[in-house]
Amino acid sequence: MTFLWLLEGIRTPFLDQLMQFITYFGQEIIIIAVICALYWCADKRFAYLLGFTYFTAGLCVQSLKITFRIPRPWVLNPDFHAVESAIPGATGYSFPSGHTQGATCLFFPLALKTRKFWTKFLCILAFLSIGFSRMYLGCHTPKDVLASMGISLLVSALIWHFQVFFLDDARHLKLIAAILAGLSLAVAAYSLILMGNGTIEVKYAADCCKAAGAGLGFAIGWYVERTRLNFDTRTGNIWSQILKLAAGLAAALIIKEGFSLLFGSSILAKMMEYLILVLWVLVIYPYLFSKLLRRNV
Repeated sequence: MTFLWLLEGIRTPFLDQLMQFITYFGQEIIIIAVICALYWCADKRFAYLLGFTYFTAGLCVQSLKITFRIPRPWVLNPDFHAVESAIPGATGYSFPSGHTQGATCLFFPLALKTRKFWTKFLCILAFLSIGFSRMYLGCHTPKDVLASMGISLLVSALIWHFQVFFLDDARHLKLIAAILAGLSLAVAAYSLILMGNGTIEVKYAADCCKAAGAGLGFAIGWYVERTRLNFDTRTGNIWSQILKLAAGLAAALIIKEGFSLLFGSSILAKMMEYLILVLWVLVIYPYLFSKLLRRNV
């Protein structure tokens, strides 16, 4: 907490707004939008790599959150005050940091992929800055951020190193999909057991089940797309790609909001919501625009 007290002492309205802006780039919506843009329009293989990294690390982080159950800094010490605007987005337990995990799983693989020094530098600076912003805003301690960054770097490095096994060898498709699906279901079951015996509240189990639903959707969608669809990202000129991306993201938002309105916010509903959203991204929408393209050829 000492470092957080130090940061609280240097806060200004300008820095508060700047750090709130920086932390936004670690949010789920930004990471998923980038993966969608790559997957639908540019580099499907790299999007798969990002997806494996993001969802696998996310399952690890959510499992650790409900295992250690460390409260937020302002709960640990009521005399400490986080930046007010950051509190609504700081849901769940504090350790490890979810925003840091998302940012590291996006920007570290981007740093590995690019060959230009300055691009690598900016990507590394991005996830380090987002991690720092979480501490400045008072949402996480250094331990939360460093643990999350370490886990995400390890998962990213392993998947990057074994990417040929994960992405290029068709003999392992079923095995990899089964492992990710099994891991997702195990995380969901673990959270429900802890909720059932009163160890954690419903909202914390719901966060785990959302991650599990997304991981399960990714496992199913990846296998189905690779074995049945195998769509081509190259569909027309830049404007048609922009339109394709905008329509897909808008539909994903409608699905997410509509699902919540229709089925509520129960744990099962949230798990299914994220499963269907990922299936929309990986299979349903690519099938629709591939079919439309064939009609217009």
